[in-house]
Amino acid sequence: MANFPYDVAILGGGPGGYVAAVRASQLGLKAVVIEKDKLGGVCGNWGCIPSKALINQAEAYHAIEALAHMGVKIDVSGLDYSKVQAKSRGAAERSGKGVQFLMKKNKVEVVSGTGTLTGANEITVKAADGATSKISAAYIVVATGSRPRELPGMEFDEKQVLSSTGILALTSLPKSLLILGSGAIGMEFAFVMRTFGVEVTVIEMLPRILPVEDHETAAVVEKAFVKNGVKFLVNTKASTLKKTATGVELTIEKDGKTEVLKAEKILVAVGRVPNTADLGLEKAGVKLDRGFVLTKDYYQTDAASIFAIGDIIPSPLLAHVASKEGEIAVEFLASKLKGTHAPHEKKLDPMAIPGATYCEPQIASFGLTEEKAKEKKIDYKAYSFPFTGNGKANAIERPEGLVKILYNPKTHEILGGHTVGANATELIHELLLAKKAELLPEDLATMVHAHPTLGESVMEAARGVEGWAIHI
Repeated sequence: MANFPYDVAILGGGPGGYVAAVRASQLGLKAVVIEKDKLGGVCGNWGCIPSKALINQAEAYHAIEALAHMGVKIDVSGLDYSKVQAKSRGAAERSGKGVQFLMKKNKVEVVSGTGTLTGANEITVKAADGATSKISAAYIVVATGSRPRELPGMEFDEKQVLSSTGILALTSLPKSLLILGSGAIGMEFAFVMRTFGVEVTVIEMLPRILPVEDHETAAVVEKAFVKNGVKFLVNTKASTLKKTATGVELTIEKDGKTEVLKAEKILVAVGRVPNTADLGLEKAGVKLDRGFVLTKDYYQTDAASIFAIGDIIPSPLLAHVASKEGEIAVEFLASKLKGTHAPHEKKLDPMAIPGATYCEPQIASFGLTEEKAKEKKIDYKAYSFPFTGNGKANAIERPEGLVKILYNPKTHEILGGHTVGANATELIHELLLAKKAELLPEDLATMVHAHPTLGESVMEAARGVEGWAIHI
């Protein structure tokens, strides 16, 4: 292979790109990252990290109710949401500085500017001042991420019609908010906004909220949200949006009837779009399908020297997925450069990827839901253990939740795991580890768990699969 200034050039410095760069450095490769904005990507700057900071503060505010039961009196009239938002931005800034440190520590060069592929081994970079430069490398990893999906007639102005980025930028609370979409983003912001006193209505086109989650765990979240004052409209289509001097008016269609909903602002959270336009991908020999890059076992594209990872390929649009894909890609290209065997890990199994929604209560899952199992005609059984039977959940006054295991009725192989309730996004990993290690529920059932812990619910669910749950 011809000599190049870099072994790998990575286009995009988000959780896929910067993790790929760190892993490349660990493997002895010379790497460069091209980023047009800030390192950390959407996740670190306008997604995962700042939104979780908001959620953390909303949880603290929500806890005031528990203090009132102790006789503590707290005056909340001084709530200043701009300070809440400022703490969120502070979390994003710390995250960005952390990525900068990782680049420096691992001797990864960072180039600021907008990159375009101008060859199989070349990226042309346009800096903010208009100056251009060329970067060449033996391999290129494209990790340009995604952006919020816009709907016709509901284009983002980030004043009345908000994207997930726009709502994170708010420094004051609206009196009322419509949320279009009840996926992870919609539900997380529904929790934050409602907790701080905003009137929230969530509109979902499908028959129920959190449609990718198991129906049983989603029902727990819905019940908690309704109790907290969130309104849900399912099986409802949003048709037209009108901006007014005081807010927005959304015309909806439900059960053959139309209705107009009024609110100060609307959050449109109906998915994301891959950032693949104007990158020069197709000219470089990369195939796309509906905007997504098509890849092979190790995330190679049809252009042998170009790889693609993260939100621009048809895999779950999640930060942790992008990071792992970046690791797999650079481990493979390192084997090519060093003449070693290809790594064992290949393209991720979608059935072994955890998804998490950080509302209150939390919800997390992997693998099959009951609905998917029926749709695919896969034979299964399911067992759910409720938090009401868990000592820790009752001690901390958080009995709303459950752990659910889907399994093969003959072999007891774990087909799916579902958790909802306190710490659900942490609990899911014990089930997922069992799945990855090819363990059976009986292995979890017989493992000693500390008492009292929420993790005992995983043990009890596994025992339920085996027919001998104790605390129910």
